[in-house]
Amino acid sequence: MSHQRYEADLRRLFAGFPTGVSVVTAQAPDGTPWGMTCTSLCSVALDPPTLLVCLRAGSPTLGAVLDSGSLSVNLLHQHARSAAELFGSGAADRFDRVPWVPARHGGPHLVEAAHTIADCTVTTEQAVGDHTVVMARATQVTSLRRPIPLLYGMRRYGSWAEDMENGFLSYDFIS
Repeated sequence: MSHQRYEADLRRLFAGFPTGVSVVTAQAPDGTPWGMTCTSLCSVALDPPTLLVCLRAGSPTLGAVLDSGSLSVNLLHQHARSAAELFGSGAADRFDRVPWVPARHGGPHLVEAAHTIADCTVTTEQAVGDHTVVMARATQVTSLRRPIPLLYGMRRYGSWAEDMENGFLSYDFIS
C-alpha cells in the first residue's frame, strides 16, 4: 500500500468518528491568553477527575498550558461553530473577537461559546508524534447553559437534534 493511500485511509478513519468540539485555553505566565480548537478530548477517570487532551506540538497554546501548569476546556454549544472555526484558524486576534473572562485557575472562559467549562491542573504530558497528550485533573466545572454540544465528524459540524415525540436523539450535520 502506498504512503499516500495509507494516509488517506487514516484521515477517513479519524474523520469517521464524530466527536464534541472544545476550545482548550491557557494563560501564559506573561498574561497572554492562548487557545485552540480541540476535538481530541476524552474523559479518563472520575476519581481523580481526569481529562485527556491532545494538542499540536509547538503550538503557543501548548506552550502556555505547560508553562502555566493549567488549562480550561471550553465545551462548545451547537451555535458556536464560528468560535470553533476562529480558534482553529490561528488568527492572532482571536481573543479580541469573542467574549471571554479570565479564570482564577486555568485559561480564559469563552462565556458565549461554551455550554460547560472545566478548569484543570496539568498532571502529565507525553509527546506522541506531532502532538502532545496532556492529562489534566479537573478542579472546577462551570455549567453555563443547557448542554447541546457542537459536534464534528466527516469534516463537517453538526449537533444533536431531539425528536420530542419519540424521545430519540439524532445527529444532524451542518453543511
